[in-house]
Amino acid sequence: MKIYSTISREKERLETIHSGRINFFVCGPTVYDDSHIGHARTYIAFDVVARYLKYRGYSVFYLQNITDIDDKIIARAAEKGISPRTLVRRFEQRYLEDMVSLGVTNVNYYARATEHIPEIISQIKRLKELGFAYETQTGIYFDESLFPDFGKLSHQSAEDLKKHRIEPDPTKRNSGDFALWKKRQTEDGGSGHAERSGQFDDEIAWDSPWGKGRPGWHIEDTAITETYFGQQYDIHGGAMDLIFPHHEAEIAQMEAASGKKPMVRYWMHTGFLNVNGEKMSKSLGNFTTIRDMLKVHDAQAFRLFVLLSHYSSPIDFSPDALKQAQRSLERLRHSARIIDESIEVDDDENQDLERAEYSDPAVAAAKAQFLEHMDNDFNTPYALRTLFDLIRDINRRINEERISQKGLKEAREFLDRAGEVLGLSIFSPAGAAQGKPEADAAEKLADLLIFTRQKLREKKDWQLADEIRSRMNALGISVEDA
Repeated sequence: MKIYSTISREKERLETIHSGRINFFVCGPTVYDDSHIGHARTYIAFDVVARYLKYRGYSVFYLQNITDIDDKIIARAAEKGISPRTLVRRFEQRYLEDMVSLGVTNVNYYARATEHIPEIISQIKRLKELGFAYETQTGIYFDESLFPDFGKLSHQSAEDLKKHRIEPDPTKRNSGDFALWKKRQTEDGGSGHAERSGQFDDEIAWDSPWGKGRPGWHIEDTAITETYFGQQYDIHGGAMDLIFPHHEAEIAQMEAASGKKPMVRYWMHTGFLNVNGEKMSKSLGNFTTIRDMLKVHDAQAFRLFVLLSHYSSPIDFSPDALKQAQRSLERLRHSARIIDESIEVDDDENQDLERAEYSDPAVAAAKAQFLEHMDNDFNTPYALRTLFDLIRDINRRINEERISQKGLKEAREFLDRAGEVLGLSIFSPAGAAQGKPEADAAEKLADLLIFTRQKLREKKDWQLADEIRSRMNALGISVEDA
């Protein structure tokens, strides 16, 4: 497999730190509002990356953070007259629901920033002890000038970096220095950027060696990934607009604190999503949330629309583009139904087609091409073309009565498995073909129980979590905690 890494600007052969295992982190949302279709594009793309790595036999730990403390969160909560915690939990839940609606189901763990304050403080202390961070009356800042590699991900020179003012603050040594910790502003106005103490102070300020305050944006990610992956890991993903300064800051923090390089082996970034040729923004009136989009368009059609472009390419969203994707999805499913209807049921046959090599030449060639395209930096447009070509060929052979029952079953098995890798339901949901539409609902209910149980475990309600697992085991659903 080869992955295009932003830092090298080349496709590199995938070589993991631990044999057969991949630690994979993607920057999650700041939960102060509903997520938009740009988020959807990114998270669908990385969901497919995780699915394919698992299909290729890797054990994948896919971690995503939840930014639940931030200037925008505090400001939005104040606007609405509610506590920041109430705001973020509401939009975190809506985000998770949006991801389920889109079939983004491969994240192993969502790590909240506010639940990793001790780890954040520990990393800041180390940076300060090593001389990379300094304290002012407003907070703790990372001294960009002391990290010579700053700019290596975005490929900017020292002169380029001087043009940026990340956070204007006269107390900083350099304009590009970024906040690791923001001190709480006192009632007499004596301490900088952070918010005054007030009704919800315990939700936006924590004790630290530098007084009450809260973390900067960049430090939460490296503290979280160090907690779960260690100081070096395999893949970091995110949208292209996070390369600078966010991902540059992550590299500086972790490599400075650990003394190890590289922090990440492969940096993957998704291209921008535009709307009718323009950048999506509320000021232009073309800002679309995932929820609003799904009121009009089918989630599977949107997913197909996303995968018809390479993850790193810009993509242009429009009603016409979604309608075209919907028509393509319907053609694919119509052809799949013809295959299903042509297969004769044989209760005695119990062949494990996935483990065997396909005997039908067209199916074998399609699988080889599918793997080749996905191995080539997750090239979903070409992988999809392979599926469409195969399904046309199989349908033509059905019409000409030139395909055996074994060939039909192999074609169905491969198309179904490839669909799972891409997150597309090419055939009817499980059980529907046998007159059991409730099977799909049962699967969703099981997912809901697993999600609920995870939340109980996070709250340390072990007794109820164990009771749910016992009841699920009694129903024949095995649940194991990794």
